[in-house]
Amino acid sequence: MLFLMPTPSFAEDKATLNEIISGFDEEKPSDDALDGLLKGFKEETGVDEKGRTDDDILKGFDDESESTKSESPEQEQKPSIYSLDGYIKLGASYNIAHDAPGPGKTDWRGLSRLRPEMQLDLSTKFSKSWKAFVSGKGSYDFAYKIRGRDEFTEPVLDNYEKELELREAYVLGSLSDSLDIKAGRQIVVWGKSDNIRVTDILNPLDMREPGLTDIEDLRLPVTMTRLDYYIGKLSLSGIALHEIRFNKNPEYGSDFYPAATPLPLEDKPGSWGGNTEFAIAVSGVFSGWDIAFYWADIYNDLPHTELVSNGPPPQIEMKHARLKMYGSAFNMAMGNWLLKAEAAYFDGMKFFNEPGKTHSRTDVLAGIEYSGFKDTTISLEAVNRHINSFNDRLERPPDKANEDEFQSALRIEKDFLNDTLTFTLLASTFGLTGQDGTFQRFSVEYDLTDSVKITGGAVLYQSGDLARHKNIGDNDRIFVEIKYSF
Repeated sequence: MLFLMPTPSFAEDKATLNEIISGFDEEKPSDDALDGLLKGFKEETGVDEKGRTDDDILKGFDDESESTKSESPEQEQKPSIYSLDGYIKLGASYNIAHDAPGPGKTDWRGLSRLRPEMQLDLSTKFSKSWKAFVSGKGSYDFAYKIRGRDEFTEPVLDNYEKELELREAYVLGSLSDSLDIKAGRQIVVWGKSDNIRVTDILNPLDMREPGLTDIEDLRLPVTMTRLDYYIGKLSLSGIALHEIRFNKNPEYGSDFYPAATPLPLEDKPGSWGGNTEFAIAVSGVFSGWDIAFYWADIYNDLPHTELVSNGPPPQIEMKHARLKMYGSAFNMAMGNWLLKAEAAYFDGMKFFNEPGKTHSRTDVLAGIEYSGFKDTTISLEAVNRHINSFNDRLERPPDKANEDEFQSALRIEKDFLNDTLTFTLLASTFGLTGQDGTFQRFSVEYDLTDSVKITGGAVLYQSGDLARHKNIGDNDRIFVEIKYSF
């Protein structure tokens, strides 16, 4: 900053010293005197000290008001009630452990997936309390064309090569201050576990490539009507599931299909009408803990084998039994620790070797999560599924059921580079010692930008005694995915 110092001013040479300083001896008029003179001048002439009349002064306010009014329509422009979001993704997998196949068998060595995928999400808001959402997804896997489509079975091509699906599509609104309704295709998550399903039974899963993706990305939407009523810290949900939909399992001929021959024909109940499923949930969220209780009348996602005709030849079908489920889930936070528990009782299970008889099963899960290390979360969950009134007939083919099925899941997540790089290990073990099969997924996700993510890693499999894990030991693969969200 520059400071200007006062400098002397010199009068002309002809002026005497007395003439120069004489002006300082004259008395300055006071402020009151000046105001009086200006007031009198204005009253006499109608013009102020700057030469303005009253009309001139008021005119400026009128101009400013008119200018403000002319700009207000642009400032009050309402935002659009529509929003379009989504993503574009390219994923690839490369199998690294398969041996050369036998005659007539599919060669699963090398490239097993090269799939671009797009999802579009359209949402609109009708009012403050009503909105709608529609989501659709499409994909095409070029790996089958690159490898040669003749290498693969028709079920694999029909269910893996291309897909166009309506995802979530619903209307959501408030019927009153304490009652909401949501109708359409949607996903409802029950339970507290992040890696194992016990009470989370309302939405089926896409199990065609097990271990490659987390459960939250595997759930398939189902058409249902849901009412939620709120009372303080409690909420009551009543759900009618109109669409009957089951898991997407590995198809005959895929590298995860456990048998050498196709399964019997599957009898799937029709949607709507008398086959509608029902569910109720009561949940409460309190300081440091929350709890929920569940009831459901649904079809079993896992079908059982049933003799429908003695023949000849005998006719066998895969059928879905109707189950009743009673369950509960609990969470408690204690500093850096999070404790989890879930339990469910299923009644109505059926098996081939005991036709006409139903069985029940009790599932109990316990879990713990620790976040005390910097940018790190470690969780361990374990469940045991126990068939009540078990007998040795259920161990014989084709049932081959176990009285107890134990599963555990260890998950470690670590963030680096200001949360832009995330390392994840997920190890899922079936059986106390892994005798029923295991898999481990190692992955790294990097946020290249706010919109672009790159993920890469590997999944390692070990075969086990469970039917669905019989021949998965050679399916080890590496994978990479790039995703742009908009």
